[in-house]
Amino acid sequence: MLPVVSVESLTKIYDLDGQSVTALDGIALSIASGEFVAVMGPSGSGKSTFMHLVGLLDQPTTGSYLLEGTDVARLDGDARADIRNRRLGFVFQAYNLLPRTTAIENVELPMVYAGIPQGERRAIALKKMELVGIEHLRDHHPNQMSGGQQQRVAIARALVNEPGLILADEPTGALDSKSADEVMRLFGELNDRNGITVMLVTHEPEVAAYAKRLVTFRDGHVVSDTRQARSAA
Repeated sequence: MLPVVSVESLTKIYDLDGQSVTALDGIALSIASGEFVAVMGPSGSGKSTFMHLVGLLDQPTTGSYLLEGTDVARLDGDARADIRNRRLGFVFQAYNLLPRTTAIENVELPMVYAGIPQGERRAIALKKMELVGIEHLRDHHPNQMSGGQQQRVAIARALVNEPGLILADEPTGALDSKSADEVMRLFGELNDRNGITVMLVTHEPEVAAYAKRLVTFRDGHVVSDTRQARSAA
């Protein structure tokens, strides 16, 4: 089976006020289907840049990136946007929900962009909300939900197009410890029971402990890549 993510000699160099700044320097990394990977590193290590490249939110300076076997490193903007919507699911620290839209309408949003008919959208959205335990909140607006509930809406939204990879960028950063634990347990369940591939970026060791594999970045390089027993906390 092809890896979900496979990068080779991946570099990203920024031009900041005439100075070249190397954010990533020759990264080689692959993520297999069904893995749960946490990416850690100090500020400026390159972990967020790597997340942006994997999420097709930016393009590498050099190197190759295959997403489920497709060379995406040099696709044009429209093709990148299409693959990003169909094959990747995103979960962010700030939830990124539309405030005047109900929970189920927020979950439906990626399918609107994908052109899926309304009746089909609603059925799929409800199924994913049931999967993450928030079907009873379908008609609530974001300001009627807790942070943990909003993040579950965001996770359901990330799942609706059956993506090959969920990218979670500091998904517990705005949550209290109890809600953070519940969200991380949910990611673990989705990975264990449904085989969903997850790549998580975090600066918190207690969050990274929920993953099965820990990749650490420093100064644009991968300095460690280890398997680990998932936290039972």
